[in-house]
Amino acid sequence: MSKPITQRMAPTRVNLRRICAAVLPLIFSLGLHASVHAQEPVPLTLAVVPQLPPLTTHKAWAPFVERLEKETGLRIKLSIYKTVPEFEVDMLAGKPDLVFMNPYHQIMAKKAQGYVPLVRATDAIFGVVVVARDGPIKTMADLNGQEIAFPSPNAYAASLYVRALLSEQFALKYKPRFLDTHTDVYRHIILGQAAAGGAVNTTFNRESDDIRAQLHILYTTPAAAPHPLSAHPRVPAQHQQNIIASILRLGADPANQELLKGVLLKQPVAADYRKDYQPLEKLGLEKYVVISR
Repeated sequence: MSKPITQRMAPTRVNLRRICAAVLPLIFSLGLHASVHAQEPVPLTLAVVPQLPPLTTHKAWAPFVERLEKETGLRIKLSIYKTVPEFEVDMLAGKPDLVFMNPYHQIMAKKAQGYVPLVRATDAIFGVVVVARDGPIKTMADLNGQEIAFPSPNAYAASLYVRALLSEQFALKYKPRFLDTHTDVYRHIILGQAAAGGAVNTTFNRESDDIRAQLHILYTTPAAAPHPLSAHPRVPAQHQQNIIASILRLGADPANQELLKGVLLKQPVAADYRKDYQPLEKLGLEKYVVISR
């Protein structure tokens, strides 16, 4: 009886050898593939405050991020937001590794998560109160009792500072209307849907000649240090220094000025929290801050 059993078992041993020969290389290959992917660096996320519509923001920032990746050797993933409140939720939770934010956001982000400013543009920014060029509003006093549009509650120069000055310096009573972007503010004024709007000089200067021709800057706030590109403290110090050095190197080449101008980092310099942004803590703007949940 043993002979027939041996004959029946022999093909099974041959089949097992064939299966192992076919499967083991596949298993090894899959393991090697997974190992390679496991070693790939996780990209740094870069969040941008939505001053402009998402498509406009992406068009300006995507080429900059691509160039910064080449300069630094780091992988960077761009995060675009539709509204400032959505951006603020992630920023205050510390989700993005890198953030381009307004000056008062820098104060909020440092207190909440310890974000450190890396670089900023050279030129200061100004909040502006904008009205229709041929409209009825001719003086700041004319704004009393009117509806005034703002891009968001916590936009520093365009909203927080302007609202504080309207209330405390000019003693005006007005109805604030919060929109999504600076572009929305300009359109609402032109369409007669708001008597005036708070904005910032950098976004006003980026509008088309046709749009600016229909608007008039009625008031300009005192100057402040511009928006910083900041890093969460979890980003390694060597990465932070790499990013600073790379952006300053880009800024030293006149050929890159249009690229940097598009992301509001024209003529970049190293940022310093104590010198550039800490003075804003003394303005008492916290009572005008609105936190979305």
